[in-house]
Amino acid sequence: MTLASVVHLVFHAAVPGAVAWLFFRARWRSAWLVMLATMLVDLDHLLADPVYDPNRCGIGFHPLHTAPAIAGYAALALLRATRLIGVGLLVHMALDLADCVV
Repeated sequence: MTLASVVHLVFHAAVPGAVAWLFFRARWRSAWLVMLATMLVDLDHLLADPVYDPNRCGIGFHPLHTAPAIAGYAALALLRATRLIGVGLLVHMALDLADCVV
């Protein structure tokens, strides 16, 4: 495992924690846990061959990392009942996109 992949994984935990602390402070712990649970979206990586390719950009490749899916996540973020899930998924996609750029 490379340093970049370790940093990427740490960001997948730290950034949702920061978002929870900044925007959902009254219930930041539960908000953080919900956003951490959205990391299960990466189960779609199991459909790829190979499952892990450090040179592959997941955005647009994995089924749950495509533009239509991301639009759905944005819609979830707009609804109060599903806001934490939507925000967690959008944070995840933003971090994966940043990984593609770097």
